[in-house]
Amino acid sequence: MDLHLKNLFGRFQEQFGSGPGLGPGSGTCLMRVEANSPSFVNSIYRAAAALYRTGPWKRLRPGHLFGIRVGKDSDWSGKKQPFPCVQFLGGDGGDIGFHMYRSENDAKKMTGSRETIQVPNVELLRVTYEIESLMFPSNRKMIKSLSLEASGTDRFPVIDVARCMSSGALRFRNPTLEELRFVYAFMKAISLVHPLLNEDNESGPKYSTLVYFEPFIETVDVQWPPEMAKGGHDIVAVTVSHPPGRTYEEKATLSSSSTPTKYAEPSGVETFIDMELYSNGGFRQCAMCEKEVHGEQSLCCGRCRAVVYCSSICQKQHWKDTHKNMCGLHKAMMEREEELAVKIFMFPCSADQPCKWLESLGIHQKGMWRRKCNCYSHFPFGLLPVKGGMQDLWGGLDDLEYPHDSPFQDHFIAGPFLLSGWSEYYNLRSLPLSSPVADILSHPLTVYYILTTLNISSKNLLLKGKEVIVHYLGPEGELDWMTAFAEVGHLLNGLGNVQIVMVGPEVPTNLSGTTSGIGSRMRVNLVRGSYQVEATYLPSPHVVIALNCGLDSYPSWEGALDLIKSMGVPTFLTEKSEIFCANAKHVLRNAGLHITHPVTPNPFRSPVKNHGCSSNLPSYSNGFVFGVNT
Repeated sequence: MDLHLKNLFGRFQEQFGSGPGLGPGSGTCLMRVEANSPSFVNSIYRAAAALYRTGPWKRLRPGHLFGIRVGKDSDWSGKKQPFPCVQFLGGDGGDIGFHMYRSENDAKKMTGSRETIQVPNVELLRVTYEIESLMFPSNRKMIKSLSLEASGTDRFPVIDVARCMSSGALRFRNPTLEELRFVYAFMKAISLVHPLLNEDNESGPKYSTLVYFEPFIETVDVQWPPEMAKGGHDIVAVTVSHPPGRTYEEKATLSSSSTPTKYAEPSGVETFIDMELYSNGGFRQCAMCEKEVHGEQSLCCGRCRAVVYCSSICQKQHWKDTHKNMCGLHKAMMEREEELAVKIFMFPCSADQPCKWLESLGIHQKGMWRRKCNCYSHFPFGLLPVKGGMQDLWGGLDDLEYPHDSPFQDHFIAGPFLLSGWSEYYNLRSLPLSSPVADILSHPLTVYYILTTLNISSKNLLLKGKEVIVHYLGPEGELDWMTAFAEVGHLLNGLGNVQIVMVGPEVPTNLSGTTSGIGSRMRVNLVRGSYQVEATYLPSPHVVIALNCGLDSYPSWEGALDLIKSMGVPTFLTEKSEIFCANAKHVLRNAGLHITHPVTPNPFRSPVKNHGCSSNLPSYSNGFVFGVNT
């Protein structure tokens, strides 16, 4: 009897709700929208499913309002954004979906503490994820005939426009094609950016149960599907802000999840610059004349602290030539230094002088660590002499300080582990925080993070126990770290397989064409050559990855990017610092590619900070991750 009542109450709750929402909807069938096409409906359902899988309802409540701006006001009827304010509902019960309002004022008037307030003459667009069994027959017929993608296991979106009447009744209408285009752009953009919200524990009432977030604004490029593109424009810039109405400005404290940093123009007065000694040891290089200078004798810009000089003469000349226009950007990037630092570890996390850093840990010129300084640079990548077992490969670290080449024990979770950062991984592997292995593991765990968190299609394949093929471009030190890449297979935890095809000019000739089985669920193929030449002979990829790619540093990227554009395969890249990311964006745009996964700090970046020879900007191996075609 108890089970029967539980099921009955569950169906009642699904159909009539128990939280914010407007209750049962009109059951709109999108095929009834005038001039709609099956491909249009398919695109809407795919975007809705992609958003559902990101689970915004885990953190977002109706009180969290978002501003949304899609393209220019002139792109829309009435020369204004149709529904520029959005809230998510269902996190506390009731209808799972979101409401889109004509204004922030309308949203606030209808948002009650427990229920949605029905305010007369307010119109809103709503998307609710309904269980298929409770949907109207016309909707179920459309879903079956078009083979539309489900959101979750058995939910599908229903989209309608509701107006609250003076009598208290609701009146529904079908959304227009233009309104559906707006909804599509919002769903694509918010699924990318809502995970970037950072909690702000100091805001809001002391005893409030509502989570508060730091102010946020991010712009991403959304690609229209062919049936939605207008006037030859297949890309639209979508800006999401929280709270609504927020604009870009230089901030005193910058969130580690917003990037690249927005900044104000610097003052044109040269007296703004002064000079400071750079105290770290080792040799640096003057940004102006490229002269080598000892760290203790070098100078840096007094405003941004980012650029290194040998003398005040070079500093002043550089200011006049180029730095005057870049100083504000560098200053904003330097202000993120504290936030980007990975502070959980107990080993020194600064490696301005790699040999000394390795010596301090007792691993200099040992095992895989030989690729972390230049002492073994005379050996080609992939051909370091190997002797001994796992412990020797990890530089003689204690037995409990490195991950063993074995499956995880005493874990009863079926399928891949979904990790959000180093803390979870070290706990999972029972590694002490004094172990420096994160510096090398950054490469394989970044690959794993992309496959299981950032790229939905590869994640779904793995969850279904299928194989994911990765084209991995430009490997260098990774060719000597195959032992570390075994972790990718172990983290799959008995479900799915990964085949990584490493392609690049640094692959040794005698290793090209070889295949290595790394554990039971990982294999790596090595191919020497440029990607655009070799890709024809490779298995088709599900995802393309390039770590520490240096897009603006290698002319050979031009052909590879042209191929990536023509293939349309999801591609993820990492760069060491924000300035490299800014340069990479410029290269991608010149190649006709648009960033669809925004530049964000990589949770599996190496915790070991390093500086460029002429720059003090925060720099970490795999520091930032971004994507195209995603």
